[in-house]
Amino acid sequence: MTDRASVERDGTRRERRSRATVGDLVDVPAGSFSMGDAFGEGYAGDGERPVHDVELASYRIEATAVTNRAFAAFVQNTGHHTDAETSGVSAVFHLVVAAGPEEIVGRDADAPWWLTVRGAYWRQPEGSRSTIEGRADHPVVHVSWNDANAYCRWAGRRLPTEAEWEYAARGGLDRARYPWGDELRPSGKWRCNIWQGAFPTENSLEDGHLTTAPVTEYEPNRLGLWNTAGNVWEWCADWYSPSYYARSPRRDPRGPVSGQDRLLRGGSFLSHASYSDRYRVAARTGGGPGYSASDVGFRCAGATEHGAGQP
Repeated sequence: MTDRASVERDGTRRERRSRATVGDLVDVPAGSFSMGDAFGEGYAGDGERPVHDVELASYRIEATAVTNRAFAAFVQNTGHHTDAETSGVSAVFHLVVAAGPEEIVGRDADAPWWLTVRGAYWRQPEGSRSTIEGRADHPVVHVSWNDANAYCRWAGRRLPTEAEWEYAARGGLDRARYPWGDELRPSGKWRCNIWQGAFPTENSLEDGHLTTAPVTEYEPNRLGLWNTAGNVWEWCADWYSPSYYARSPRRDPRGPVSGQDRLLRGGSFLSHASYSDRYRVAARTGGGPGYSASDVGFRCAGATEHGAGQP
């Protein structure tokens, strides 16, 4: 039987979560969950299985991905140059390139919808003829793991571990397919920014966005986190290994001790069932620490005494 006091406490917690907004840290209580793909739907090479029990100490994580506005403050304060700026190029989806033909200097052989564009970086996400004007509250993109880690250190925060990311993204829905349940479109309503239509040539824009959406678009999960499915891929602290789940410790796993790639979670506005349904909450992939693209961003976790998630 539920007493009035507990109902009022639950109501207060829900109200507090509902107030969490851009850049706010959300408290995640200690707990356990089943980590991994409970449906057997993932790509074997990604390493989403075996499903395994994980216990986490309490921690804090940002309600949203880091925005262009917040990243601009970091750059202004530190003079940071992103890896995309240093290299002079970054990956841009072919339908949105805003650059001169001479600035398109390559194409991904395995994913030809990705073009290597000179001058593409976080302030010019589609190329030299684009800006972030009107997108201050969109997630910053073209940030590498190195850039994300530098921002976190400046902000007194850190990147979440992969386990922390998935636990928070689930919002208490253990073994669910998505942060809101098992149906992609409950009651016919879009709950995330992913691709609709024939990938990679036609996007019907049923969810309202061709590229990024504001970080507080759609509805937050039960913990108060926005957009943990779709919109932008989010860096985690861990090194990536497809075989890690078979040897992952039960308590506060932090990933392999070394590797070539870092973890990316959540999928992006380009995710589509025809080639990549990695907007499922268990989905995972990796990228080199210097990798950047027009659909890659991050969110921070709160600093902790035990240093979980530090490289």
